[in-house]
Amino acid sequence: MKERNLTRKSTQMVYIALFTAIIIAMSAIPFLGYIPLGVIRATTLHIPVILGSILLGPSSGAFLGFVFGMTSLLSNTFTPNITSFVFSPFYSLGDAQGNVLSLVICFVPRILVGIIPYFVFCGLAKILRGKRPFALGCAGFVGSMMNTLLVMGMIFLFFGKEYAAAKEIPFEALLGTIATVIFTNGIAEAAVAAFVCVAAGTILLQVKKRTA
Repeated sequence: MKERNLTRKSTQMVYIALFTAIIIAMSAIPFLGYIPLGVIRATTLHIPVILGSILLGPSSGAFLGFVFGMTSLLSNTFTPNITSFVFSPFYSLGDAQGNVLSLVICFVPRILVGIIPYFVFCGLAKILRGKRPFALGCAGFVGSMMNTLLVMGMIFLFFGKEYAAAKEIPFEALLGTIATVIFTNGIAEAAVAAFVCVAAGTILLQVKKRTA
């Protein structure tokens, strides 16, 4: 029994290391992990975090979400754009200064992306009696949209005026701008996440079952 538990732990650690390496590699490759779109960056880094959450559980998923957040912090500190102060306390633009709330935006949504999809997947798979592809797609979509909604919502709450000034729009128009980001970039990212989670998640779950 002990040997079996050690084998499971070793396999878990291998998967965690693999997903961590994927996240770091994606963040380092231009136009792959972070895709510049003017003053914002679209991202695909939530996808390995979601897959890791589903495959490895919420604790490991939370760690992968932390890694995702760390890559965001480093990216916005060392290769900033004009709104990077919302993600990094080490970057400022005029009167707009990042602070501890930047770390909240940078880490909290990404850690939750590593937790919530696991429960979405397990809950739907149980309710739908094993219809895993649909559960995988929903987990991917929910995880991605949650990241977008939390990040953009926190930006509005914590840095609304500064963010509007950086984008050179009236504060009164900021809510509409954020809604546009959510319903364009956010839904596009979520659709891609859902597709990849179905395609890759189905294979990874089969591989994990065979090696368990």
